[in-house]
Amino acid sequence: MYRLFFRLVLSRLDPEFAHHLAFVVIRVLPVVGIGSLLRRWARPDPRRAVHTLGLTFPSPFGLAAGFDKDARGVRGLGQLGFGHVEIGTVTARAQPGNPKPRLFRLIRDRAVINRMGFNNAGAAAAVPRLEREAGRRIRPVIGVNIGKSRVVEVDDAIPDYLESTRLLAPHADYLVVNVSSPNTPGLRGLQELDKLAPLLEAVRDAAAGVPVLVKIAPDLRDEEVLRIAELTVRLRLAGIVATNTTLSREGLITPAAEVEAIGAGGLSGAPLAARSLEVLRLLRGAVPPELCLISVGGVETAADVAQRLAAGATLVQGYTAFLYRGPLWAASINRGLRQG
Repeated sequence: MYRLFFRLVLSRLDPEFAHHLAFVVIRVLPVVGIGSLLRRWARPDPRRAVHTLGLTFPSPFGLAAGFDKDARGVRGLGQLGFGHVEIGTVTARAQPGNPKPRLFRLIRDRAVINRMGFNNAGAAAAVPRLEREAGRRIRPVIGVNIGKSRVVEVDDAIPDYLESTRLLAPHADYLVVNVSSPNTPGLRGLQELDKLAPLLEAVRDAAAGVPVLVKIAPDLRDEEVLRIAELTVRLRLAGIVATNTTLSREGLITPAAEVEAIGAGGLSGAPLAARSLEVLRLLRGAVPPELCLISVGGVETAADVAQRLAAGATLVQGYTAFLYRGPLWAASINRGLRQG
């Protein structure tokens, strides 16, 4: 039913406008009482709970950063079956993001290209919402993904990240340092070890015991992935999120002229699955078994989640398939994992 609705209605709407409409519905779920009914139906099998980062995740499957940038829909998203919700990317300073249009569907590829540019209301604005959500008795685990403010030069990135850390870490279950979005100029350069090491060390210390992970790009060479893995272990970080969106356009079904007309941005969805799985296996072979690896990129089904877990993921995230599979996506994955 949802796929027919998507084909006939949602696919004809501007992707960002369609996202906002869906988000309004998600925020309303707890208010009208439907969410509590959905939660009972969508809840994961307790036997699938994951213990990591000093936390208990009710499901190994959660929502990746990018969908809920300002912590406005955490409760409704949890009621839809996501075991954790990673909000953000949040920056220290409020920013509108890149000019529109900045979100594009590649329907034939079950993919999306975005150049959103960390549009968000800023770290200080997120604090009261996080406080409220963290205080709820029934809620998903809440991760907070932080990035560099666009107006801040790369050389001044550490104080900028620390401002977000000090504001947000007290209200987060875990913190993710995003240095891998392709949509903020210079950001990916922070993955170079001479810049990455002092940044991660500073955030780790400022987080005051809140688990800190780093999110990396799929476009890194294997040797670069391994160097970041070694750095993560050496700094005693809690884990790695792999991977962010890709700059690659290889292997797409969508005609090259259409893709070229869209222009710059990070590609997510099904085309990213193979590289994301490859990076996961590379990381798991290089880090201790207790280090948390969150695998994201091209995950669509319960079988995909099970494959990532078998390959060494501690937790699994998705986002793009939410747009194509609809509001019951997480519930269907939880049911599939229960039956698997």
